[in-house]
Amino acid sequence: MIQTLPEPWYSIYDERKDAIHLRLDDFSKIRSDEYFYELLFCILTPQSQAKNAEQVIRKLKSDNFLEFGFDPMPYLREKRHYIRFHNVKSKRLLYIREIYPQLHPILIHERKNIHNLREQVIEMIPGLGLKESSHFLRNIGVQGLAILDRHILKHLKALKIIGRIPKSLTAKRYFAVENKWLKYAKEIGIPMDELDLLFWSMETGEIRK
Repeated sequence: MIQTLPEPWYSIYDERKDAIHLRLDDFSKIRSDEYFYELLFCILTPQSQAKNAEQVIRKLKSDNFLEFGFDPMPYLREKRHYIRFHNVKSKRLLYIREIYPQLHPILIHERKNIHNLREQVIEMIPGLGLKESSHFLRNIGVQGLAILDRHILKHLKALKIIGRIPKSLTAKRYFAVENKWLKYAKEIGIPMDELDLLFWSMETGEIRK
């Protein structure tokens, strides 16, 4: 039976666990009127820097994108906080704004089954994958879903939770890795969401969303 994380992961976790707990607590306290912009953030981050996505979201929020629905393209392609694939992502932001009145009550009332909630989010937003939907739901306080990107997979392989990093993640593979990670987290007594923030902090030096 695994008792704890091996070094150096455990030492870093022990040093950062209070900050990790605070960050997860922040996610749990986010107001429902912020869900829309958290979703947009998770649409913008793939292939772009998180700090750039955060700046774009701040500008969209300050100009009331949800209320007015203007073309977000100029915000995404501005050099100071450039977002890759801005053409496609701009269209997705507008689509999400259109369907958000139907999605918002689901996000508030359908939390008893987190896997079903994730599936509903994916079904309502074409092109949103398991990773992005899990990321979004974690950022609005839903815990217990894996956010599997290459940085996380690297740590899972190093910890021998998985034997190799998959070249691609089909839904079947995603769920298999997620279940292995959940089992490992239970064995060592550290929730998967805390391990996620630990691994990311080891990559970036920060405990970001």
